[in-house]
Amino acid sequence: MTTLKDISVTDTRYVKVLDKGFVGLIDHMGSDDAVVQAARVSYGTGTKKVREDRGLIRYLMRHEHTTPFEMCEVKFHIRLPIFVMRQLIRHRTASVNEYSGRYSVMTDEFYVPKTIELQSTTNKQGREGLYSEAETKGFRDIMNDMHTKAYETYEQFIEEDMARETARAILPVSNYTETYWKCNLKNFMHMAWLRMDSHAQWEIRMFADAMYGLVQPLFPAVCEAFEDYKLNAVRLSSMEVKLTKVIFGDYMENWDDYITDWYEMPDMSPESVEQAEKGICKDFGLSKRELEEFKKKWY
Repeated sequence: MTTLKDISVTDTRYVKVLDKGFVGLIDHMGSDDAVVQAARVSYGTGTKKVREDRGLIRYLMRHEHTTPFEMCEVKFHIRLPIFVMRQLIRHRTASVNEYSGRYSVMTDEFYVPKTIELQSTTNKQGREGLYSEAETKGFRDIMNDMHTKAYETYEQFIEEDMARETARAILPVSNYTETYWKCNLKNFMHMAWLRMDSHAQWEIRMFADAMYGLVQPLFPAVCEAFEDYKLNAVRLSSMEVKLTKVIFGDYMENWDDYITDWYEMPDMSPESVEQAEKGICKDFGLSKRELEEFKKKWY
């Protein structure tokens, strides 16, 4: 099994995660251009409004036309605790090949958290608040002792010729494993959206953040659109939409009056409305098309 010592400090494909883990982006297929080329097979030359590459990518992401993103792939080499691997494996659209404890001897390295939190009182699968330094040290010492005893027992089983597939049952889920994990770009972004969320367990978030950080330079326009329309966006239920319309309905019904006043236009003439809307697009990073789509959502 590969360890951190085996990874060159100058190998920019790899980043350290947690105490003894890592993520390496070892291969990829495609680019922003590949997404655009795949999309234009469908959209052709008649789509002049989304002809510009960045605009097309943003249009695809905004309207969830995801097939072009599936034409690109990313492949990772990851070393992570077994309990984190159990979360990553739930993303069933990925191709995975994990280190085998049936054929090989498991590593003697285990994850021990630096800080230890209490169970959340409002979320059955969350954490909140910290133990004191003394309590944390005590828990960490217990974990280290248990890891040592478990691995010594495991080694004893191996020395007595117990089948490796049986002997490994003594090891806790904090034991490090290793995997190759390959996924198309569309499903990678879905994984990142779920696992980079603040509600995800901290340890899987660290791996998702590292994976995304390695992918972002390879697909900058795609990742920009993903962050704007997916990662940092919100969804509203029909009930929330109704509430929002009650609260802000007057502003939308009097759109021209509101925006021309906001941008201190001299009147509500079409020219003044157009200038005010240009100001909105500039200030909030919207295209003219996006602003029109926004208005249609609320009218």
